[in-house]
Amino acid sequence: MLLERILYIASEISPFLQNSLVAECVRKLPEVMQHKQLDIRLMVPKFGTISDRMNRLHEVSRLSNHSIKIRNIDHAISVKVSTVPNTRLQVYFIDNIDLFGGRKGMFKDNNDHFFMDNDLRMVFFCTSVIHTLKKLEWAPDVVHCHDWITGLIPLLWKKLAAQNSLFSTARLMSTLYNNTFPCTFPLLEQTAIQVGIAPEDASILKSGNFRSIIQLMLNHSDFVTAGEKLVADEFKDLGKTHEFPLVQDDEGYGDTYFDIYQKLINMPSVLYKTN
Repeated sequence: MLLERILYIASEISPFLQNSLVAECVRKLPEVMQHKQLDIRLMVPKFGTISDRMNRLHEVSRLSNHSIKIRNIDHAISVKVSTVPNTRLQVYFIDNIDLFGGRKGMFKDNNDHFFMDNDLRMVFFCTSVIHTLKKLEWAPDVVHCHDWITGLIPLLWKKLAAQNSLFSTARLMSTLYNNTFPCTFPLLEQTAIQVGIAPEDASILKSGNFRSIIQLMLNHSDFVTAGEKLVADEFKDLGKTHEFPLVQDDEGYGDTYFDIYQKLINMPSVLYKTN
């Protein structure tokens, strides 16, 4: 199989947001792949700290104008697009004024308190990515997820693979970072079920904590890497007999991932077993 298209899904990307390792890695890696003549797309949340005017974001009407019902509320999806300066990298920003665009913090409020509906925001973002891809009718060969907010993507993707040819050939990989949080979300399991995840798959989210989200992500990814040395307690023994290869942002960063992608697309799609 020939590698032609890569979709990056992440919490953030520089220079739209530039204060984290995730933002820098997600900025650098796609450009390296584009220089290798690959077709690249990126999808991230449109946080309220991202200025539409300064970043020249504009809404794509054919990708917007629909909604997702979660917790008995219709949440409108707005998809905006821009280009990373001095590149040809197209970034799709998933927005909802109540969940993302209307807030001035990414995951915390002005008092540094973690938003108590960050689980709802994660479910909305991941589900909206799937809806947007259906409308784009763009089928990637590799989907590379970065950070915990993309945690439902591998499962949602594989659920659709049997139903929609658009999702049937891609390989799913995830990269983990030390962006943990102490909160638990008691409604997360039921919220996942509401958007179509089978109860037996959603049951792992019963505790509603960071570790359960990452465990779900691992269980349905074809390959998992670490974007930094994973020192947070939440990662202890998660891999059990598996090590997560550490791929750090260095001179060989892009080439290392290119080799991983090439090998991945020629491997059978399997569940990443951690037990």
